[in-house]
Amino acid sequence: MAKMSPTQLTLRKLRTDGWTTVQIVEYFVPFAKVRRDLFGFIDILAVKDGDTFGIQCTTFNNRLARVRKIEDSEHLPVLRKANWSLEVWGWHKKNNKWVVDIIDLS
Repeated sequence: MAKMSPTQLTLRKLRTDGWTTVQIVEYFVPFAKVRRDLFGFIDILAVKDGDTFGIQCTTFNNRLARVRKIEDSEHLPVLRKANWSLEVWGWHKKNNKWVVDIIDLS
């Protein structure tokens, strides 16, 4: 099997967990050759039963840097006030299986 990105691993887990309304909200800006996240830190947006869930997906080793980036964001207080669930999902392999470490920033 080809190597899966943190984004693809996250999509697969969300769908397995019953989140059917899921969208990648990160996009590539070709002329600048950079990726842009929703509000500067959300890669995937999921909605279910009135809940809105924003996820920053990354590798296990980069998860704490992503937490710092989110904590510095001017948008974090607004999304918290709107009761969005916000998490960083850090993926790594353990015993040859993909495992996710989740940090809740809601």
